[in-house]
Amino acid sequence: MAGQKKRKAKSKTNRMNGGEVIATALAGYGVCTVACLSGTAHTHLLFAFENHDIEIVSGRHETATVAVADGYARIAGRLGVALIKADQGLPNAMSGIITANQACSPVVVLVSMLPDPKREAADEWPNDWLDMVKPYAKWVRSVPSADRLEEFVHAAARHALTGRPGVAVLGIPQHFEGQAVDAAKFYAPVVTDPPAPSLDSIERAADILAKAKRPMVLAGSGAALSGAGPALRKFAKAFDVPVLANALGRGLVPEDMTLGFSWPLAQVAAKDADVVVVVGMRLTERMGYGLAPRFNGKAKFIQIDVEAEEIGRNRIVDAPVCGDARLSVEALHKALKKRKVVSKGSPTWVNKALKVRLARIEELGKDATGPIHPYRIGRDLMALMPSDAVYVGDGADVQNWMHAILRIRSDRGFMDHYPLGSMGIGTPLAIGAAAAARDLARENGTKARPVVLVTGDGAFGFYAAEFNAAALAGLKIICVISNDGAWGTEKHGQLNAVGKSINCELGQWDYHLIGQMFGGHGEKVESPNDVKPALKRAFAADTFSVINVLTDPMAGLVRKQDPRVQTVAFEDLVSSLKTHHTPDVA
Repeated sequence: MAGQKKRKAKSKTNRMNGGEVIATALAGYGVCTVACLSGTAHTHLLFAFENHDIEIVSGRHETATVAVADGYARIAGRLGVALIKADQGLPNAMSGIITANQACSPVVVLVSMLPDPKREAADEWPNDWLDMVKPYAKWVRSVPSADRLEEFVHAAARHALTGRPGVAVLGIPQHFEGQAVDAAKFYAPVVTDPPAPSLDSIERAADILAKAKRPMVLAGSGAALSGAGPALRKFAKAFDVPVLANALGRGLVPEDMTLGFSWPLAQVAAKDADVVVVVGMRLTERMGYGLAPRFNGKAKFIQIDVEAEEIGRNRIVDAPVCGDARLSVEALHKALKKRKVVSKGSPTWVNKALKVRLARIEELGKDATGPIHPYRIGRDLMALMPSDAVYVGDGADVQNWMHAILRIRSDRGFMDHYPLGSMGIGTPLAIGAAAAARDLARENGTKARPVVLVTGDGAFGFYAAEFNAAALAGLKIICVISNDGAWGTEKHGQLNAVGKSINCELGQWDYHLIGQMFGGHGEKVESPNDVKPALKRAFAADTFSVINVLTDPMAGLVRKQDPRVQTVAFEDLVSSLKTHHTPDVA
């Protein structure tokens, strides 16, 4: 995988404990940082990590522990590792595991389990703790004996990293980690070549694309995972094809509003495309399933994916291409050049489709005297955020608002809780991202990429204690809370549908004190003109920051009523759902 760097194992004695075997094997995959919720379950393994100079991020909740590994994997482009305990830990970790697996993050979760003799016929606990996670992870196994630890660790890593990446869960009986075993072989991780597309599939796709008048590329996480950024940038520039990106695919083509766009903002142009090239993106609800009215019903679809079963999900695909995203884009580029295709004309048709939407966005959030609009946060942040920054999005209302303003400009520069949408998980994702940025900076001799988390007050409350992990690990994160005092999406959904709300108020509390409590920087912002100065202080601080911005509690109602500012098209009540869950957008 891109960015993977092998580390030399320190110990190769003839006898070692199981923890040393696991640590040595994982070090071979370039693992520099792991996440663990503290406890006795992994004692020997933790000391082995310390012996290998592998850093440990100590979390406060198991879902957050897995999410730290997830965020690390997304930014570092290498294996993320999380350590938890089976009993109470695995149920707690489920949201983190599902989030990482759906996001195609290569994460190995090591689960400490009680020895087999501890199992009882009538115990209130199940005989196999891993049963609960099997439907939601890519690969799940238990190690049968201590002398097979290395074999199973390699199997877990291989399944997490290859094909469509995902979560591998490895159950390890607790006593195996302290048990003395003969030294394993410590063979190098197996690195396989990415699967190339068939020539016939590329020729079919090129034939369709050569005739297109308004082609559009959709780039998803699969494009980022394959390292397709350079190929996509070259492709877009050579043929003047707009690239609309989502999730980890954002920033592969810088969002300059000329060739690069974000899907949430620019999706209004999708209905004008006559050919759509889907690169490593699943056609889910957020993409309108690839159906009308979000897309032209007569548009032809070319779908590139490393997983054959993903192609054609929810809609007919005219040219399926099964293969690695980078190799497929490169092959398609070559095939179009062979056909002497030079350009498809200026993609200004996307900007034309966006004209009404952008005009409405431009009208909002500029009042310097009234309540702070979330757009003010976005505009001031974009004025200060470096082009290589990592942006982590969380919450619901504020995430929608920020999509309108954000312009991501670098590879692996964006992540959020998509596609599961688990609120609050942005905090540990940001911690993992900051750990990855630090490790990469150390390896490359560069300055660490800044990590910015923008979240809502509701989402912030889920894992606020994880700033303890940031403090212990010495990680810098700039956390900005849009505090409207409520579960905004639910509140305004109720107001819009039935004219009143219930059980949605939270109160505008002093969340910035969480930052101060854990030794970081924290401040409250109550005036629009104070947003940018507060952000400047956060960027300049040498520690993590929690900026508590009191935002307009009624701003979200406009987003419910005006489709021009809806960047994620969904409804909150069944009574207001639109046809096929695929609403038109303006």
